[in-house]
Amino acid sequence: MAKAQSRVRRQTITLSALALGLACGVMVSSNIAAAQDSAPGDPEPLLPEFEPERTPQQSQEAPPSKDAEAGFDDAFEVWVSKPVDQFDTDLADPAADPAAGPWTIAAAQALIAYIEGIGAEGLDPADYDLQALKVSVASGPSAELDALATKNFTWLVEDIRDGRTPMEAREQWFVEDPDRNIYHTANLLAEARSTGEIARVLDGLHPVHADYAALREELAATPADDIAKRKLIRANMDRWRWLARDLGTIHLITNVPEYQLRLRAGAKTFTYKTIVGKPGRSATPQLAEMVSGVVFNPTWTVPQSIVKGEGLGERVLSNPAWAKQKGYKATRGENGWITVVQQPGPTNSLGRMKLEMPNPHAIFFHDTPSRGLFSKEARALSHGCIRTEKALQLAMTVAILGKAASKDEVVKIATSGKYTKVFLEEDRQIPAYITYFTMGTDTAGNLVTFEDIYDRDAPVLASLDEPRKANRSTVSDDEVIVIENDPRAGG
Repeated sequence: MAKAQSRVRRQTITLSALALGLACGVMVSSNIAAAQDSAPGDPEPLLPEFEPERTPQQSQEAPPSKDAEAGFDDAFEVWVSKPVDQFDTDLADPAADPAAGPWTIAAAQALIAYIEGIGAEGLDPADYDLQALKVSVASGPSAELDALATKNFTWLVEDIRDGRTPMEAREQWFVEDPDRNIYHTANLLAEARSTGEIARVLDGLHPVHADYAALREELAATPADDIAKRKLIRANMDRWRWLARDLGTIHLITNVPEYQLRLRAGAKTFTYKTIVGKPGRSATPQLAEMVSGVVFNPTWTVPQSIVKGEGLGERVLSNPAWAKQKGYKATRGENGWITVVQQPGPTNSLGRMKLEMPNPHAIFFHDTPSRGLFSKEARALSHGCIRTEKALQLAMTVAILGKAASKDEVVKIATSGKYTKVFLEEDRQIPAYITYFTMGTDTAGNLVTFEDIYDRDAPVLASLDEPRKANRSTVSDDEVIVIENDPRAGG
């Protein structure tokens, strides 16, 4: 599987490129407006309306921000071009021995204090040998104390860095977390023992996403007797540990139960409504992949389950007028096999774009001509792939960010009506995370719950009531369901 983290060692992103690229398209124009107007449903704006997603703190402020009223040229001046180190996997010190070296009494006491306070992070002090540690510390330095402190420090690292939930409880979760290859337990242990700064070392492993902080605050504010809510908060805090701590300065992240996609670039966030997979075998899996290209004006090769199973092939061949209206072209081979390809155009079931994101599940983001579906509140309607609103806007933005095309080129390509694939530069490919959170901040910045549309909370919640599992697997053994995409309305 092409994983976002494992395929990127160092990504240097020039954020000023977005200011140049995004300012581009809005002004262009009538050609694109006309192209989008020709598609069924309401026309979409070409480039992002500059309305950054608000944090809970910002949502309390009445006056609009200065940026909210600024044009793109002014708004993006705040973006600073800088290199960003991501996913460096060469940090291990082979000489570091996690079992070697004594613990001072002061360091062991700091470890005890950390365990006693770990409940604030949604973990359970009872998972660790707290009482045994206290007894051992009271007895003074010993080999027993060294072994006990090392074991419990290691458990804390694993739970904070990787998440406490065992892999078998993470249904259809295929994200490979790179953090264990970045924050090596042996190195962390050596640093903690040599400095005695247990809290500082372990605090450096917690998720840094704003949603995690919001969940942490909500946990602190939730009464101890509200057990169900506290467990739901803890489960969703742990889901953030399943992801990379560094998602990348520029990335796409979608929360399936929220029906929203976010493009985050520096301090800016743009949101897009989504349509996701139906429950069952069409449910959208959780992935971390790389967007490597953009297809404008895509074709759609219709699966044989539709060509043959639904009789589409024979209908296209026998009714050329209807086929032309729908954009279908069919060919029959010498063996009688019928192939149907839907040509680019306003009726194409993939719409005006798709994002290339190679993965064994055949999941990708794409447009749809049936834009009226985005007005529905519940949008688990697809065969697994993710349809996005304002898709042409998203595609052009991604192409510009990835230096796949200049502003003028991307406009020309998008309005040509011709199938065109552009590739992002290798060091500018964009990580895309398909996640599953049932509690998080919405697009207004408010912490809310989302419907558990795939019933994936139950095993995570159940694992919180079970003893901590040691020697946990880091690889999912869930079935990889290859999606046979049917992007037609309601399909």
